[in-house]
Amino acid sequence: MLALVKDKSEPGITITRKPIPVISDDEVLIKVLATAICGTDYHIYSWDAWSQKRVKPPIIMGHELAGEVVEVGKNVTRVKVGDIVSCETHIVCDNCEFCRSGRGHICQHTQIIGVDTDGCFAEYVKIPAKNLIINDPTIDPRFLSIQEPLGNAVHTMLHFDIVGRTVAVLGCGPIGLMAVNLAKAVGASKIIAIEINEYRAKLAKELGADVVINPLKEDVISRVLAETDGLGVEVLGEFSGNKQAIEQAFKYMRLGGFMSILGIPSKNIEIDLSNDVVFKGLTIYGVTGRIMFDTWHQVKGLLRRLDLDKIVTHTFKLTEIDKAMEVMKSGNSGKIALIP
Repeated sequence: MLALVKDKSEPGITITRKPIPVISDDEVLIKVLATAICGTDYHIYSWDAWSQKRVKPPIIMGHELAGEVVEVGKNVTRVKVGDIVSCETHIVCDNCEFCRSGRGHICQHTQIIGVDTDGCFAEYVKIPAKNLIINDPTIDPRFLSIQEPLGNAVHTMLHFDIVGRTVAVLGCGPIGLMAVNLAKAVGASKIIAIEINEYRAKLAKELGADVVINPLKEDVISRVLAETDGLGVEVLGEFSGNKQAIEQAFKYMRLGGFMSILGIPSKNIEIDLSNDVVFKGLTIYGVTGRIMFDTWHQVKGLLRRLDLDKIVTHTFKLTEIDKAMEVMKSGNSGKIALIP
């Protein structure tokens, strides 16, 4: 089969042929119909400091997918040959304290498809049956393939009630763009998007942002306060991982506000804990993955209410991975789909 393999400890990826995976009794073999590029994939492709510490080549990259079940292990009953599926990309142990108390998303022994095990940047991939989500086969596979990152947006934005509330989305990369569209779909009263890239700022507006602020052109704190009658936003979803942006966000949060943080800063964050958290009565939630499998049920129910045709902005052949990664690097894209 065709596969994209991270086989060297250096930037880039190798397009090669590998044997079709052999499944175990609890696994399923999937023919990949569509896959999508995640920020993690770009980190591994560019071989940054994080991936040098985390990834052990050789490994087939990729974890966001939609595909057709072509073979099932003898213990598998949840899915059948012919089903169109996507997958939860965190493989959890089911035995640690967190898994056994219904918190598998923070499993101590999590393995990630395409990071710790061979992924889906290939014509075929094997996945534990317990991780699979059965899809509506009438939906475009490109849209089905982005349910995993959409789950990150759903987990982040819907952990707190946003219906009828003022919401800020900090950072409009692909998941932030999903968050904007999601906030619109579920009924936030005002959506403020904060983004420096003009392409993504324009796309955020198209996806439902009422206000888009470019921190390079205006003072974010002043503008947010002006847009909220001086009170600040009630709920914030953080997707940027930017130190300055996160530190500023604490200044325009409303008293009693709620902050969900998905972005991963590379630098330590300095905040006035007393005035900006304690005395504000602020509630902060750290987002890891998706709640298994509550988030997936929410995603499934939202698919037809979102503008996924605007969120997926580019489609390439799997063999055009270098071109796709260049677009990803430019920042002038939403989600990028790959077709084997």
